Amino acid sequence: MNFDLLLDPLFRVPFLTGLLLAALLPLIGMYLRLRHEWLAALAFAQMASAGALLAMVAGWPMILGGVLAALVAALAKGLMARAGAGAYALMMLLAWGGGVLLVANHPLAEQAGHALFDGQLYFTGDGHLLAAGIACAVVVPLLSWLSRPLLLGRLFPEFYRARGLDARPRLMLFDLIAGLSVALATVSLGVMAAFALVFVPPLVAYRFARSWRAGMVLSAVIGMVGYSVSFAVSLGLDQPFGPVCAVVLVMLVASTSLDSYRM
Repeated sequence: MNFDLLLDPLFRVPFLTGLLLAALLPLIGMYLRLRHEWLAALAFAQMASAGALLAMVAGWPMILGGVLAALVAALAKGLMARAGAGAYALMMLLAWGGGVLLVANHPLAEQAGHALFDGQLYFTGDGHLLAAGIACAVVVPLLSWLSRPLLLGRLFPEFYRARGLDARPRLMLFDLIAGLSVALATVSLGVMAAFALVFVPPLVAYRFARSWRAGMVLSAVIGMVGYSVSFAVSLGLDQPFGPVCAVVLVMLVASTSLDSYRM
C-alpha cells in the first residue's frame, strides 16, 4: 500500500479531472433515469470507446474520436426514439464488436483498449482537465435551462401537444449534451466507471431525496464522494480505477439498501 501517492502533484490533474466529471455525470443520470433511458449512458460509453480507438488508429486525438462517436450515437438515439431500449442494445453491440476487432487486429489499439476498459485515469493530462472544465461550464447551465421542459415532458406528456409545441428539439439537445458528457468521461475514467457514475448516484438519490432539486444535489455529492474514495483506494492499492469505482459504488447501493431494511 502506498497512500503517500495521494499527495503527489503528478496525480493532481487526474484527480481534478475525474472530480469534475463525477459531479457532472450524476446530473445527466438524473434526467436519463427520469426518462427511463439510463441504458443510453452505457450505449454512449461503448460508442465513445470504439470511436476513441478508431481515432487513435487513424492518428487522431482519442478524445476527439470518442466525442464524435458519442454525438453520432446521441443523434441516432433521437432519430430512433420509438425503438426504445432496442436502439441502445444495437449501438452497444455495434460498438463492442468494432472495439474488440480493433483491439484484436491493431497493436496500438490493444493497449488503449485496456486503458479504456480498465479505467486508467492516472494517464489523463491537462487537455482532459480543460475539456472537463469546459463541459461543466457549458452543460450545467444548459441542464438548468432544459430542466423544466424535460420534467414537463415526462410528468405531463400532453403539455406540449396541447399547446401545439414540439418538445423534440429540447430532447435532442439533451441527448447531445448527455452523449458529450459521457464521451469525455469514457476517455478519462473508462467505460464502466463512466456508466457507474451516471447510474448509481441517481439510483440512491431517487430513494432518499425529498425533491427534484435535493435529488440533484444529493446525486452530485454521492458521485464526488464515491469517486474520491475510489481514487484513493485504487491509487493506494495500485489497482485499476474503473473496477474499483464500480465496486465502491455498488457497495454504496448495498449499504443503503441494508439501512432501508433496518428502518
